[in-house]
Amino acid sequence: MARKRPNVLLFGVDSLRRDHMSAYGYGRLTTPHVARFAGEGVLFEQHFSPSIPTTPAYASMLTGMDCFGTDVVALRHRGGLGDHVRTLAEVLGENGYQTTCVGFTGNPSSRGFQQYLDYAGWGPDDSGRSPKAENLNRVAIPELERLARADEPFFLFLRHMDPHSPYLPPRPFERLFYGGDEFDPANHSMEPVYAFKPFADYLSSWIPEGCTDQEYIAAQYDGAVAYLDACVESILRRVAALGLDKDTIVVFTADHGETLYEHDCYFDHHGMYECTLVVPLIIRYPGHVPAGRRITDVTLISDIMPTVLDLAGIRTPIRFTGRSLAPLMRGKELPRVTEFYITEATWMRKHGWRTPEWKLIHALEPDFHFKPEIELYNLIKDPLELKNVAAQEPEVVALLQARMQAWIARREEATGRTNPMFTNLQWHGKESGPFRTSQEAYDALYIGGARQARALQEKK
Repeated sequence: MARKRPNVLLFGVDSLRRDHMSAYGYGRLTTPHVARFAGEGVLFEQHFSPSIPTTPAYASMLTGMDCFGTDVVALRHRGGLGDHVRTLAEVLGENGYQTTCVGFTGNPSSRGFQQYLDYAGWGPDDSGRSPKAENLNRVAIPELERLARADEPFFLFLRHMDPHSPYLPPRPFERLFYGGDEFDPANHSMEPVYAFKPFADYLSSWIPEGCTDQEYIAAQYDGAVAYLDACVESILRRVAALGLDKDTIVVFTADHGETLYEHDCYFDHHGMYECTLVVPLIIRYPGHVPAGRRITDVTLISDIMPTVLDLAGIRTPIRFTGRSLAPLMRGKELPRVTEFYITEATWMRKHGWRTPEWKLIHALEPDFHFKPEIELYNLIKDPLELKNVAAQEPEVVALLQARMQAWIARREEATGRTNPMFTNLQWHGKESGPFRTSQEAYDALYIGGARQARALQEKK
């Protein structure tokens, strides 16, 4: 009798910074349960989401294609995925899987699931806190149990909204990493946050009135990560109790990271800096991938779908731009990724090129932070990307621009489509074309309160 294919459980965590996970060496004990889980599988130390934010990132994760392959680059992508791509849910469904999506209904890359379930994943409840991950568990665990009873293998995709803002983890997580006075009148660190008009009203809708300390808000983020970790453990324990451990590929990853107080991108996920592009990736499949291995090679979010299909023993004629990481996990070498194209169309439209030493960021239209058109950072000497050296290194800028443009030309020829970064001129959800000045962008990109922010996230 043929062995049943393995189940697939995919944790997709929104806005999770890798460098704020204790599993990756963070000083605060934010993810002890995920660290234990990582010890049972393979942890990837340099995993990148090159096209941010949520919509293009998940499009790449769930199709195995880069942004040229998906034709998706903007948060507020218009329309669905093109018929030129297949999603992981579609391919697994065609191979006899039951497929369920939790918390991602309506997103273009959620196409192809047989079942869609939702939960309260945004604002606060009556306590003033937001138990998003517990809300997810109340929906996901019964569905996991239902799927476990079936004869067919299953694909269960869980889109977590912790630690995405608003950062409102339930007690005691809200003060787990903070012991100061968030209302200290001598602390002025929140003044630039409140002065940033596009975000001020949204942030003020959930930040405690009178809060003066940005470290308190960062601690709320870390508390949300720790809360997520505890709730993920509840699901993993249920997987074990159901006897599914050895028959389930479990993938833990994120769509992108988060900027907290860096680069003027307050408590959001725009700006193509390392804190936003670098994300976790952990894969566990007992008996098929080794336990406790850490891989330092650069990997990309488009590698996830071909890896899952390879581990599940499913062959497909799809020519992915990502690649299976299964050989790498088993100790074999793969050609190293040394440089790659990066994009964002969140609140700014920019693209760039990253190498092990350099990060080039090129604004395709003026941004609302009044940043220069060209930014260049030496990632070895300046890993926090604090000093823009574009003016001092014109030859490096020219070299990286040339390599980026050559890559764009090759991908346009291979796909038969123009770079979507050049064609998505309404990426901001407005009816106007590209912004002509930073002031125009600053005045136009006003989020408003929490309700409007949620509507923007849901493309309403």
